[in-house]
Amino acid sequence: MRIGPHAIEPRVVLAPMAGVTDKPFRMLCKQLGAGLCVSEMTTSDPRFWHTAKSRHRMDHAGEPDPISVQIAGTVPEVMAEAARHNVDHGAQIIDINMGCPAKKVCNAWAGSALMRDEALVARILAAVVSAVDVPVTLKIRTGWAANQKNALRIARIAEDSGIAALAVHGRTRDQQYTGFAEYDTIAAVKAALRIPVLANGDIDSPQKAAFVLRHTGADAVMIGRAAQGRPWIFREVAHYLATGEILPGPGVAEVGDILLAHLRHLHEFYGEESGVRIARKHLGWYARDRPENAAFRGVVNHATTADEQLRLTRDYFDALAAGVSPGFADAA
Repeated sequence: MRIGPHAIEPRVVLAPMAGVTDKPFRMLCKQLGAGLCVSEMTTSDPRFWHTAKSRHRMDHAGEPDPISVQIAGTVPEVMAEAARHNVDHGAQIIDINMGCPAKKVCNAWAGSALMRDEALVARILAAVVSAVDVPVTLKIRTGWAANQKNALRIARIAEDSGIAALAVHGRTRDQQYTGFAEYDTIAAVKAALRIPVLANGDIDSPQKAAFVLRHTGADAVMIGRAAQGRPWIFREVAHYLATGEILPGPGVAEVGDILLAHLRHLHEFYGEESGVRIARKHLGWYARDRPENAAFRGVVNHATTADEQLRLTRDYFDALAAGVSPGFADAA
């Protein structure tokens, strides 16, 4: 699959997720097999471009190509300027958010709320595509609600506007992340378009990825929540798609090494105080399938320094690797 001049290989993509797909996580997922990693959404409002949060979101130094940055907003001219600004700061692909279901985003008529105004969608897409000389992609849902599914119409507008690729989450906005993703709409979108289509929603295993590709005819799969705490899912999916074989999961020692490296990158990227705080959710995701998860989180969440967080995490995985109980129950 190609997006403009960029070959996306393997055809397994990290979905943009607010508060999750920051630079340390994108780099980790790329290292572990993702063909493309899309940034968490950045605001199109120039008043916030110079905040610490925006500066972190626009930092792409050392990030592997291609660099895809998602922007969110409602005003075509402002979105166009945001696209130019992000390209100036290293973006090689601009992705437009019309899929976010969050209330604070939709209440401002951004994210998936834009799907209710197809004329505005067309103006935004045309403005952004004409503003930059890099490929522009779009992420949408199947519609606003069960009785307001217009993904196919939006998809045709996107292709006519010069959008280079389209990602479709197989849920309506009112579903949020509940229920089950339906893939028939994605299949209909793919059948109607010439541009690449990425299928998103409930893809949590190599077998599910292969099924979704067969069912929808999509050019790639996009994985979101299933990568939280399990970034090696990208290499597992890529291996299965290439060989039809199940790749064994990482052992405890490798998981510990991956997590410790991730923590160090978070501490370095955000600074100690913010890095330790942001790392807590990742620690919880990594440990959630372990029986001692609650005790582990109870202890590690009390760590206030990078050294303490790293030490407790290292002790936890060393104990697991040695086949002994981490001994967190009493401490928690």
